[in-house]
Amino acid sequence: MAEKRVFTLSQVSQHKSKRDCWLVINGRVLNVSSFLDDHPGGEEVLLEVAGKDATKEFINIGHSNAAQNMLDKYQVGVLQGYVIKEADGAGGALAEEPKKKEMSAFVIKGDQSPKYAAFLEFFVPLLVAGSYFCYRYASQIV
Repeated sequence: MAEKRVFTLSQVSQHKSKRDCWLVINGRVLNVSSFLDDHPGGEEVLLEVAGKDATKEFINIGHSNAAQNMLDKYQVGVLQGYVIKEADGAGGALAEEPKKKEMSAFVIKGDQSPKYAAFLEFFVPLLVAGSYFCYRYASQIV
């Protein structure tokens, strides 16, 4: 494929029917419409991830080298932001994922709430519930 077209994920997501089935694996945009009937896992597996990035699913299944080499046959372009690197030998290709600004964890530093707040949040509702049940028990005795 001499000239690779660049697609966005929103463009790929428009192709998710049985007649027009595209997906993304390792940054490669693949048109697998003609492969649906031949897929060993059944067409349902491909239709489930149609229009999406299916890289994790593809890797988790553990496809053979032959399956990885088939990616070139169905490739129609690349996903915007990915750089495809050709691997040495018959290993297929590797994709370099674009760098994204992501938050690794949500941590509030320097929280100024008092130390006894957790104690109150747990025991006040427990005390209210206990008082209610004591009142109900005492009112039934009388």
